[in-house]
Amino acid sequence: MKRYVKSAILLSALFVPSGVASAQSQKIGAPPEASNMQLVGYSDLQARSAYQPTIHHQGDRFIAYIGHHGGTEEIPNPVNPITGKAEPSGTSIVDVTDPENPKYLRHLPGQEGKYEGGGAQMVRVCDGKQLPKGDPNAVYMLRTFGGEAHEIWNVADPANPVLITRIGGLKDTHKNWWECDTGIAYLVSGLPDWRTRRMTQIYDLSDPAHPVKIRDFGLPGQEPGATGPVPTEVHGPISAGPQGNRVYFGYGTDKGGFLQIVDREKLLNGAKEPTPDNLRYPEISRLAMSAFNGAHTTFPMLKMPIAEFAHDKEPNRDIVMIVDEEIVNECAEPRQMVWFADVTVESRPMMISSYTAKESSGSFCERGGRFGAHSSNESMAPVFYKKMAFISYFNAGVRAIDVRDPYHPVEVGYFIPAITAATDKRCVKIDGKDRCKVAIQTNNVETDERGYIYIVDRANTGLHILELTGEARKIAGLP
Repeated sequence: MKRYVKSAILLSALFVPSGVASAQSQKIGAPPEASNMQLVGYSDLQARSAYQPTIHHQGDRFIAYIGHHGGTEEIPNPVNPITGKAEPSGTSIVDVTDPENPKYLRHLPGQEGKYEGGGAQMVRVCDGKQLPKGDPNAVYMLRTFGGEAHEIWNVADPANPVLITRIGGLKDTHKNWWECDTGIAYLVSGLPDWRTRRMTQIYDLSDPAHPVKIRDFGLPGQEPGATGPVPTEVHGPISAGPQGNRVYFGYGTDKGGFLQIVDREKLLNGAKEPTPDNLRYPEISRLAMSAFNGAHTTFPMLKMPIAEFAHDKEPNRDIVMIVDEEIVNECAEPRQMVWFADVTVESRPMMISSYTAKESSGSFCERGGRFGAHSSNESMAPVFYKKMAFISYFNAGVRAIDVRDPYHPVEVGYFIPAITAATDKRCVKIDGKDRCKVAIQTNNVETDERGYIYIVDRANTGLHILELTGEARKIAGLP
């Protein structure tokens, strides 16, 4: 890993004490605010609102595939400088092999529409040589196409993607999971005959050119023909694969949510007809959350050795980190946070701790936009897994958390990017009139196996590539 940083980047990444600049509104040209993290590289992503970054080690290169929301009222279709044309936001493909000099390769347009009504916000990537029936020379990118479809592209040449497959006829999509070693994909979708905006379609995508549907899955009461109240919608799953034989589903963004623990083998091989009994069959248990909160990301950290329990009968624990998403601007709703659940006894999962960035450390409720958690990194590469977690926190940037003792998680660093002239405003109604402020809105975060951290901004500010410094770097065991 390169240990030098170009002077322009270094200057912009100087540490700013939280009691000085962080208590004020952000200003264009001001440096970022940071502790134990520093800026390595940057791409403006053509000033498009970004959701999911996925970093793929592709041959001798590292490629970032970044899903975008739709455009804004002011700029519904931003201009792509490569083509000179206005294009609906879709997927940015960026070469980050040299993280100090990211190279924008291609913008692949998505669905026409504004905000979450358009774009191509979700993206996953698998090598064809890893998929059981894939073309070994292909690299496959699975993305959503607005709310209407899932698409698979061959991105072996990331600057020239080729469409392979389209699964359409949907009314919504969101945060998918794809097992590269088996090809099983859990596609968050909305089917016209289901009673919920989002449920899960499970496909065998081991041969991406020939998708095979396995089943539809959701909660009893959401299925076609059901009556009565409709249970809260799914946000996204994360699978532990055939070895772990579990899938962890998060339901109920922002309110009335829960973690659902599902037996993967029963889910894939049980009766497929979406009857209430068949939908209940794979479920092992649920962990209900407050009416105030939900589950955006459910990240498993299984068989974690707990140093405090080293001499106990059960020194290892199965942990699921639950992150919820703040929705409303300027703290006009209950705080959305991070929770840690001990699921070692699966029939009785329990919350053991929580984490939130401290509002008082930066007067974040006054800055504008959202303040609260959104998502975590999802890479299970050894460099950070079960040691560090990175939580996107909207106007509080990204927070680095020491999770080695999940009973006592500790913040050990943060990075709040500077705004730019492209950063979009966020408004609230005051006496019937819009009051608008401009603040960073760090949306999602991912890491790579080299130890770099990638954050993208919901308010059009772009991609920031970061690295740990100081004590946080020591915790991760990085040189």
